Amino acid sequence: MSEIILMSDARVAAVPVEECGEALVDVRGALLVDDRKHEDAQGAEVHLRQGVLDRLLRAQALLPGGLRLLFVEGYRPPALQRRYFEEYADELRAGHPDWSADRIRTAASRFVSPPEIAPHSAGAAVDLTLADADGRELDLGTEMNASPEQSDGACYTAAATITDEARAHRAVLGAALAAAGLVNYPTEWCSQSSLSVQEQEDF
Repeated sequence: MSEIILMSDARVAAVPVEECGEALVDVRGALLVDDRKHEDAQGAEVHLRQGVLDRLLRAQALLPGGLRLLFVEGYRPPALQRRYFEEYADELRAGHPDWSADRIRTAASRFVSPPEIAPHSAGAAVDLTLADADGRELDLGTEMNASPEQSDGACYTAAATITDEARAHRAVLGAALAAAGLVNYPTEWCSQSSLSVQEQEDF
């Protein structure tokens, strides 16, 4: 398996970020939307940069018949991103009081991006899964947004501990999204971000 570069890695922070000028758009009406993040984000979660939505629509068109994308979360306000990161870091700190601050930050970034570089807070990342034609969520091996601890590592995209059916669903989802120009964060099967060709080459 190739090296996993975590979001806390200095190589990630070194990638230049420029405002693309695209508006944040509401994905409702274009995609099937789940409301499980609504209480936390109060409606902000249904927004994405236009280019990311365009890629998702291309990905959806590439899915086999009877399958649809199920959108869960896009834009995440910076304060909410910081809250998620700090809450998870606190959990890790409580479970591993001997870990250094750097180790906590690195481990936390497996599951939540550090706030200062989080693509969700730019509307450039999305958490999603697959549903059938009736909108029923398919089995992809873990609950959406299960942490490495909660899932015993099965949240990693290439986890070997999931069923053949879940692995096949992950493969279908990943192939469609990659073909549309989205990049999977390999510690979370449900997380995709939009990167330029040059940024992908940098990694």
